[in-house]
Amino acid sequence: MKNLQIPDSWQPVLAEELAKPYFAKLQDFLIKEQLSHTIYPAEKDVFSAFELTPYEQVNVLLLGQDPYHNENQAHGLCFSVKPGIKPPPSLVNIFKELRADLGCDIPKHGYLVQWAKQGMLMLNAVLTVRAHTPNSHKNQGWETFTDAVINRVNEKSDPVVFVLWGGYAQKKLKLIDTTRHLVIQSAHPSPLSARNGFFASKPFSAINSALTACGKPEIDWQL
Repeated sequence: MKNLQIPDSWQPVLAEELAKPYFAKLQDFLIKEQLSHTIYPAEKDVFSAFELTPYEQVNVLLLGQDPYHNENQAHGLCFSVKPGIKPPPSLVNIFKELRADLGCDIPKHGYLVQWAKQGMLMLNAVLTVRAHTPNSHKNQGWETFTDAVINRVNEKSDPVVFVLWGGYAQKKLKLIDTTRHLVIQSAHPSPLSARNGFFASKPFSAINSALTACGKPEIDWQL
C-alpha cells in the first residue's frame, strides 16, 4: 500500500487531507499489515469508487461500512462484489427491494460499477480490511479520511442525495447540511435488519425522484 493514489478529479479536493499526519500513519499501518496479512481490496482498487465517480459528477453518495473480507469479493465499491462472485446476503436484499420498488430484474451478478458510473459515489467508511477479519482496519484513520470526503461532497454547490442505511451510516447525518441536500435513510439491508425498515422503504425510486427534482438525470438501476 505504498502507492495509494487518489484519482485526479479528487486530488485538489482531498490534497489537504492526504498531507495530514494521520494519513501518513494510516499508510504506515497498511504497509506493515501487508507484510504479514492479505489485505482487501487489492491496492489498485482501494480508491476505485473515486475513479468511477469523479468529484464533479457526484449526485448520490451511498455509505457502507467495511469492505467484504473474503477472497475476490471487495473491489472498492460499497456493497459491490467482483464479477463471477455470488452476491452476499445484504446485496441479495438490495436486489429484492430494487425489484419490489421499480420492478427491476434481479441480476445474476453483484458488480455495481454501472451505478457508480452514473454519479453514485459508493463509499465505505473504512476502505481496507484484513482477509477474513471484519472491522480489522477500523480506528486506524480511514474514518477520518472518509468523513472528510463526506464533508467535501456536502460542500458541493449543487444538491446531492445522501443514502444512509443502518445506524452506523446514520451517525454521519451530522456531517450533512440537510437544508441543501436530501437524505434518504432506513434500516440496513443485512438479513439481521432488512425486515425492520429496509424492505418497502423504496430507496431507488426516492433517489430518482430527488434527482429529477433538482434537474439531474435519474439512475438506470437495471444491471
